[in-house]
Formats: sequence, C-alpha cells, structure tokens
Amino acid sequence: MKNSGAKKWLVRGAVLVVVGVGLVYGGILLWTKVIDPPEDRFDSDDLAAVVDVTTTVADSSGSTTIPTPDGDELSGLWMVTDGSEVGYRVKEVLGGVDTEGVGRTDDVSGTLTIEGTSIIETTFEVAVATITSDSTRRDSQFAGPIMETAVHPTATFQLTQPIELGSIPAPGTTVTAIAMGELTMHGVTRDVSFEVSARMDNGVIGVLGSIEVLFSDYEIDNPSNGFVTTGDTGLIEFVLAFARA
Repeated sequence: MKNSGAKKWLVRGAVLVVVGVGLVYGGILLWTKVIDPPEDRFDSDDLAAVVDVTTTVADSSGSTTIPTPDGDELSGLWMVTDGSEVGYRVKEVLGGVDTEGVGRTDDVSGTLTIEGTSIIETTFEVAVATITSDSTRRDSQFAGPIMETAVHPTATFQLTQPIELGSIPAPGTTVTAIAMGELTMHGVTRDVSFEVSARMDNGVIGVLGSIEVLFSDYEIDNPSNGFVTTGDTGLIEFVLAFARA
C-alpha cells in the first residue's frame, strides 16, 4: 500500500511538472507571437514613408529647413535627416519558442555625395548604446558584455566603391544597386557588400537595406544562456533619409 501511495504522488508530481512546463511554454508563445511579437523588417513601405515626410536636417545649430532640389539635379552633398533608423535583428529561441530579438535607434548621422549619376561617397554612424529593444534585460546585455558600448560607442559604414545608378531615377521610382564598403563595429572593420534600394521624392533620398553579419567576425561572443539561445549571425537593418546639405 505504501508503494502504491508513493507511486500516486510520483505520478501527480510528474503531471504537475508537465502542466507547469506547458503553462510556461504557452505563456512565452502567447507573449512572443501575439502580445509582443518582434517588429517587422524595414520594407518598401518604410522607404516610402521617409521620403514622404522628411523636410529637415540637423546641423550644429539645430534643425534647418531643407529646400526641395530640382528633380533632375542631385549632384552634391546630402545629410542624414529625420526618419532614419538603424537596428539589429537576431534569431532567438526563448524557452523553446522560436522568435527574434530586434533593437533600433534613430541616433544616426552621416552624409552621401552624388556626382552625376553616381553615388561616389557615403558614410553613416550609429550611436550603438542608444539601440533599444522591447526588453531591458536584452538591452543591458547588448550594451554591456555583447557590444561593450562603453569601449566601442559607435558603429560606422563607409562606401569604398562608387555606386553607378546609370540614370537619375524619376521621383517616386525605386532603384536597386549593390553597395560595397567597410563596416566597423565592436572595434573591428570588415569589408561588406549588400543590396540597397533607393528612392527620391519631395527633395529627400531614401535608402533601404540590410547587412548580414557573422558575430565572430567582429569578435562578438554568442550571448546564449540556459534560457535564451541566439544564432551566430544577425542582420543590421536600416532605412535612411538624406536631405541636401
């Protein structure tokens, strides 16, 4: 009889454990898929939005209104302006549930130089410590042991080969090209190439793209732990707006 009673308690305990695990898993699933799902990737709608509303650019004295240039004359210097965002996206397994970690910031600066139908120079810089996600715990890990923003506060991209557009795109028309340059983050510089989409409207040039990175190439340790597992690669995503300087 004693053995029978012990077996009943073992069975009940096992059932409770299974139920508890199911509730935890279900809670995580509900949170990550329904209540607080990851933000969508930047897309053509975001590109259209930045060229639709942006009219100012920040300089040393504050925001200055930028006049709309002639539609067929783009040559000159352009500066990153309002509406620009840069962030990261990395695959995560959270308590057994597949999801994504997404962080973003609008603390972006940079320039773009056009000569005729070619983009001959571009650079942009991101204040890495200002990138935030939907989790303060993730943000603490990101700014601390992962990216070490106290030591490496910025990430930069610089074009190393001109981008030939072939012709001046008509307002509202999206063109695609391959950008080649140097990406520097976590104190390490690597050559990268990636596709970009560009569009001009209302005197604003919008640029959309993403860069796939292998974290170990930038001496970034995989932050996986007992509860969260992350991939070894991630995406740097951006939608940038440029107005004439």
